Amino acid sequence: MTIRLPVVLTFAALVAGLAAGVVLAASGLALWLRDAIALVGTVWLRALQMTIIPLVASLLVLGLSQMVRAASAGAAARRFLMLVFGVLIAGGVFTAVMLPLLLEIVPIPPSAAGFLAEGAGQAQEVPGILDFLASLVAPNIIAAAAETAMLPLTIFFALFALAVTRLPEEQGERLLGFFHALANAMLLIIGWVLWVAPAGVFALAFGVGLRSGSGAFAALAHYILVVSAMGGFVLVLAYVLAAVLGGISPWRFARAALPAQAVAVSTQSSLASLPAMLDSASRLGLRAATAEFVLPLAVAIFRATSPAMNMAVALYVAALAGVEITPVAAIAGILVALVISVGSVSLPGSISFVISIGPIALAMGVPIEPLALLVAVEMLPDIMRTLANVTMNLAVTSAVDRTGK
Repeated sequence: MTIRLPVVLTFAALVAGLAAGVVLAASGLALWLRDAIALVGTVWLRALQMTIIPLVASLLVLGLSQMVRAASAGAAARRFLMLVFGVLIAGGVFTAVMLPLLLEIVPIPPSAAGFLAEGAGQAQEVPGILDFLASLVAPNIIAAAAETAMLPLTIFFALFALAVTRLPEEQGERLLGFFHALANAMLLIIGWVLWVAPAGVFALAFGVGLRSGSGAFAALAHYILVVSAMGGFVLVLAYVLAAVLGGISPWRFARAALPAQAVAVSTQSSLASLPAMLDSASRLGLRAATAEFVLPLAVAIFRATSPAMNMAVALYVAALAGVEITPVAAIAGILVALVISVGSVSLPGSISFVISIGPIALAMGVPIEPLALLVAVEMLPDIMRTLANVTMNLAVTSAVDRTGK
């Protein structure tokens, strides 16, 4: 299903809200008016949060069952899936290690503290290693959902998806039909919530402008550049992968990939870039049978930048909130990011931002309230997401093609 979101209007509401807050900060705005505006933001934020768990659950079941079916399609599909998991894990680990170092070199502006001043919530306590291992299995899934314990929920629904693929065909299709309907219903609800995002984002941004002043704009620019830098790693990795496993020189790969990259940047859609990717694969001399099998599959189940850039957002908010990310928390975040990436590949950027990063942040004990504002600027990092995703799809296709000869 296609959901068109008022992305540009939401971004404009963010800018307008920050500007209004900055202008009116010293005007002695009536307390009741401040509270009324804050209430609008709070209600919208809660409406955004209420769909996360049912939507994540349904998309996980659908995405993982699709991946299991893909693995049974033959040797080429299995080689593709091995590369997919390798890239996703590499991206998550790179961000977990490098983003804290980057923030030491280029610290978060002090004005960014205003993004947490109201309603940031309490960060969840991250358990030690033994408690962490014990928490991987929830004795009560309903209670785990009520407590937003994302890691055991993610593991449960991953196992559930695997179990569905082992059922008799009729039973499996019936269950998948239920989760497909549930996902569509949740997407409709979150689509309605995001349709009124301009009002909610304006209200939240207004409060940030009151607290942070004009420095809030610098804080957002810093966030966009830092998160996009983690996507840049995946982009560079694509050229390395094409050279090492695909046997294609970086210069030749760059020339062939350029048309597909241009479409990716202009449309911010991997699906819309698929015809251009097939043309680029032909320019690279890849076998048509490989390209026509791998590239559509990659568009369906592979979003190369997801763990790297989604972890970057969660770690950025953690640094903003002063939450210490232990190795255990980082592992939890990477595991959830890896599995969640499977379920969010076909969603619009604003929706995938909410349902992908929220579970990662919750698994790491990071407050998720700032995500409601950061979603308004996702249209900018999303350019890097799509560019790197499309480039990596071509690189993986070249590797599958070469190893299959």
